[in-house]
Amino acid sequence: MGKAMDSKDKYPVMVLLVDDQAMIAEAVRRALLQYPGIDFHYCSDPMRAIEVAEHIKPTVILQDLIMPNVDGLTLVRQYRDHPATCDIPIIVLSTKEEPAVKSEAFAAGANDYLVKLPDQVELIARLRYHSRAYVNQLQRDEAYRALRQSQKQLLEKNLELERLTNLDGLTGLSNRRYLDEYMAVEWSRAARERTPLAVLMIDVDDFKLYNDTYGHVAGDEVLKQVADAIRLGSERPADLATRYGGEEFMVILPSTPYSGAEAAAEKLRRRVEQLAISHSGSASGHVTVSIGGAATMPSRGESALQLIKAADRALYLAKKGGKNRVEMHERLESSGTAQSGDRENDESSAFLRQMK
Repeated sequence: MGKAMDSKDKYPVMVLLVDDQAMIAEAVRRALLQYPGIDFHYCSDPMRAIEVAEHIKPTVILQDLIMPNVDGLTLVRQYRDHPATCDIPIIVLSTKEEPAVKSEAFAAGANDYLVKLPDQVELIARLRYHSRAYVNQLQRDEAYRALRQSQKQLLEKNLELERLTNLDGLTGLSNRRYLDEYMAVEWSRAARERTPLAVLMIDVDDFKLYNDTYGHVAGDEVLKQVADAIRLGSERPADLATRYGGEEFMVILPSTPYSGAEAAAEKLRRRVEQLAISHSGSASGHVTVSIGGAATMPSRGESALQLIKAADRALYLAKKGGKNRVEMHERLESSGTAQSGDRENDESSAFLRQMK
């Protein structure tokens, strides 16, 4: 017999024989001795079989059926009930070929049945076959666990990437891209459930003057603090605070009527005012915000654009009325009822550009 292992026999084989007869153990040991890649271990006490198996971690167990103190089939069942041995292949050894005993052995959890002592070639083939199948299973399980871990890490990275994609890099609020998606979803939901929807447009007063006076680094810090105040003021899980662009923010308030939106806007205005950030170019001497709000009962087939335009016109009036104040657009029954016209909207946009 050559000592070099064939490629198909490269898998390690760790045999545990459980048999009370030392003569059988010696015969099996001699049968395996000349074959490379096969390690042999012997346990003569069936009461210690599981303990020994836990220690040496066999890839196949040879188990005698007739032993003192414990029935062989009972021990097979114990292997299957123990987490350390539940998957290890078991080849039972019997003194004779009995179909009823063989059937019972397989029912108990045995993988194979041999009459002892089997032919050497057959014994080696059976040991290698069952051991290889077990090792393959372990490798598949390990590969599957590694795959699942990799998938989990990839999912976490994708979720983090998606989260970062939806955030404004400076303030940490949701960005314009996510605002558009969220507004579309909430508009459809409100139209379906017949619930009100409100938006608040928020603009930092005299922000260009602040930048000119204190510098852009200080200006960025102001935007962060204002954003934190808006985030904390948007208390309900469904409320979405976003950076709309530049020094302008927007808050979407699902299931919020006109009065609720007005109260929320005033709360946000006061929260920013209470930051008490010095601003020498402001009439109040501190950084403040102006807020325009609008609310409507969305209808199917209509767009949220009119609601946003209504809030923008209200912001224009808040700026024009002296800043650091809240102005609500007239009550809207649906997005199609905003009748102020494009000319007024163009006028408000031009005015806001001047005021910034």
